[in-house]
Amino acid sequence: MSLREYLNLMEALEADLADKRVEDFYYLSRAILVKDERHLDRFDRVFGHVFEGLELLSDAPEPAHIPEAWLRKFAEKHLSDEEKARIEALGGWDRLMETLRERLREQKGRHEGGNKWIGTGGTSPFGAYGYNPEGIRIGQDGNRNFRAVKVWDKREFRDLDDSVEIGTRNIKVALKRLRKFARTGAADELDLDDTIRRTADKGYLDLSFRPERRNAVKILLFLDVGGSMDWHVGMCEELFSAARSEFKTLEHFYFHNCLYEGVWKENRRRWQERMPTWDVLHTYGSDYKVIFVGDASMSPYEIAIPGGSVEHMNEEPGGAWLERVTGVYPHAVWLNPVPQEHWRHTQSIEMIRRIFAGRMFPLTLEGLEGAVRELSR
Repeated sequence: MSLREYLNLMEALEADLADKRVEDFYYLSRAILVKDERHLDRFDRVFGHVFEGLELLSDAPEPAHIPEAWLRKFAEKHLSDEEKARIEALGGWDRLMETLRERLREQKGRHEGGNKWIGTGGTSPFGAYGYNPEGIRIGQDGNRNFRAVKVWDKREFRDLDDSVEIGTRNIKVALKRLRKFARTGAADELDLDDTIRRTADKGYLDLSFRPERRNAVKILLFLDVGGSMDWHVGMCEELFSAARSEFKTLEHFYFHNCLYEGVWKENRRRWQERMPTWDVLHTYGSDYKVIFVGDASMSPYEIAIPGGSVEHMNEEPGGAWLERVTGVYPHAVWLNPVPQEHWRHTQSIEMIRRIFAGRMFPLTLEGLEGAVRELSR
């Protein structure tokens, strides 16, 4: 939207056209701000995030009912750094999973607080809205402390938007250096020089056509979505949009945290329409250049241990699949949106850097130029 639409909304509010009701304000603001029906869903997502749980309490019968979402906040556990340091982890993946099985057999009802049962607002390794240095998150809407090694919830992610308008041309300029032109496909472009030459030779008009000159570089793009990557969605959308416009042959797939036995094209259908990673490796030849985009920030179990994925029981560790990719595709890099000075503080980042033989680059202009140089070798 432009400044004009914003001022129109302010004028409408001054005239009290929304009547101080959330529902009326929704329709008023949508009518003024949204100029293209393709953006209605985006508007709904933002509006729902801002006004979740808010109701017009003045219209409620006495006594007014406080929204459940507000009450749930009181159950969240907030600890100081000193208190967190005194809470000990159970001691490893096997111990964590065995204890969870015991709790599931023993526990008969809901539990709040405490340090043992599956519940809310406590220091147990299992549950929601509490704290434990290494636990399994059950029934919580999103990250709070980024300490869970497994998430026992169905999670929904949204696709990156490859039509987003980029605020800077620097990404496109950097990607343009990864070029290898060739003329392939149907001959549908007029070859003016050859047409003139053939017409002069034959004495009559003889049109000559040739295939369009295209960037022949082929790209496989793997995009990490969800969890801590939500902080970097804007930057990743800019990269995705620039890559779409620059490379004619680009295939993209989504994954979460680490690569496993399946990837997907649409996040809303990722449980119904998954493509086996083996099929990706056998469908796209070794001449493709591979780019992974992700913060590589996860539990080390996800990379090193079968069953370590936060979302499912994977038969093979994520590191094994990353090694297969780097073995099939000699030109592969990892772009990381986390500032490079923070990498050494995260064990999983160092593990993935080793798998990629140091070919991890920060998602900055300088890092992107370094990745392009590596892929051009």
